[in-house]
Amino acid sequence: MKQITLLAFVFLTMPLLLPAQEDGARHNIFSIYFGGGSSYIDGQQARELYKWLDAIPDIENCEITIHSHTDDIGPLDYNERLSRMRSESAMQKLIDKGLDPSKMSIEDFGELNPVYDNSTWEGKLRNRRVDIIIWPVNT
Repeated sequence: MKQITLLAFVFLTMPLLLPAQEDGARHNIFSIYFGGGSSYIDGQQARELYKWLDAIPDIENCEITIHSHTDDIGPLDYNERLSRMRSESAMQKLIDKGLDPSKMSIEDFGELNPVYDNSTWEGKLRNRRVDIIIWPVNT
């Protein structure tokens, strides 16, 4: 049982230690991970998000897309609401940081369009997330 608890702790905190993904100079992606049924963004993830945002040059001239996801536990309508709550939590963190909400858009996927395999425990954990995507705007 101790090994399972340790494995769960390591796996849950691992995403916090991974660097934000980058696709060349086109866009930057930062993922926030959630507990099952939760839309709460803890202090550590908020600090990592703010640190990542501070490192993006000229962020005020960027557009932001928020993609939210859930695992497939629970009914579809519940996961749609949970997905929306997660994206709104992420958007509020961005607004709290001083970013312009008119440059933000939200796409809630719920349990649809999973990136990871929802038939595995690890896949479910990794699908409980919001991806914040920063797009430079050509001026």
